[in-house]
Amino acid sequence: MTAPVFVVDGGGLAAATPGSTVTVSGAEGRHAVTVRRIRSGEQVDVVDGDGRRVSGEVGSVAGKDAVNVIVRSVTDEPPPNPRVTVVQALAKGDRGELAVELLTEVGVDEIVPWSAANCVTQWRAERLEKSRQRWVDAAAAAAKQSRRALFPRVGDLASTPQVEQLIQSAKLALVLHESAAAAIGDVRLPQAGDVVVVVGPEGGISPTELAAFEAAGALTVRLGPSVLRTSSAGMAAAAALLSGSPRWSVPSTADLASDTSVEG
Repeated sequence: MTAPVFVVDGGGLAAATPGSTVTVSGAEGRHAVTVRRIRSGEQVDVVDGDGRRVSGEVGSVAGKDAVNVIVRSVTDEPPPNPRVTVVQALAKGDRGELAVELLTEVGVDEIVPWSAANCVTQWRAERLEKSRQRWVDAAAAAAKQSRRALFPRVGDLASTPQVEQLIQSAKLALVLHESAAAAIGDVRLPQAGDVVVVVGPEGGISPTELAAFEAAGALTVRLGPSVLRTSSAGMAAAAALLSGSPRWSVPSTADLASDTSVEG
């Protein structure tokens, strides 16, 4: 069982070195003390969401909302390469947040909400930031649960022309569509650069949108013989792509030797 993960925001790990102490406080500290019932001597990880991970041992628990961790090692996760962005069409109910959770767990680096023509749900101007914040919160919770040190970014709500721009700037861009002739299993990720995957709404990507994305340089692909819901299609696509990439490979001895971690 891997160590539980707690989050420190605002550069709280910037000065962490082996032998120093990092304090987890506030809401995260209360969660550690009252929900997880963390005690002195337990092994924990503390992350900042920007790629830094501190591993250590709980030295003391202060009251009901603070945990002091004695740092054993500090690891800075390198930027992902290739970098995977999923453009996720808005979904009704809580299926949007479910999609974000699954994408985060599988290792996607950025999630861009998309207001597609056939979306049943739309983020109205007066509730736009609140709606986006729900996705941000879902990503943070899922990243913590899946022990990530580098949290995915949730972008601003994108229009179809803005998605076209993302496609044009990508090294590889894929649009999921059940009628596509090409299969995602035949696609090979580039060794470096940005990969964009577009996931349509439950009502499907409109012919106009599909034509625009193909004109911008996207390849239309299908996942398989069955049609997945919008909340799970992006996760399945990302898993299919990442399974054939170095990001999901077992680190070699040379990779481990070049790790940026520092042990005390």
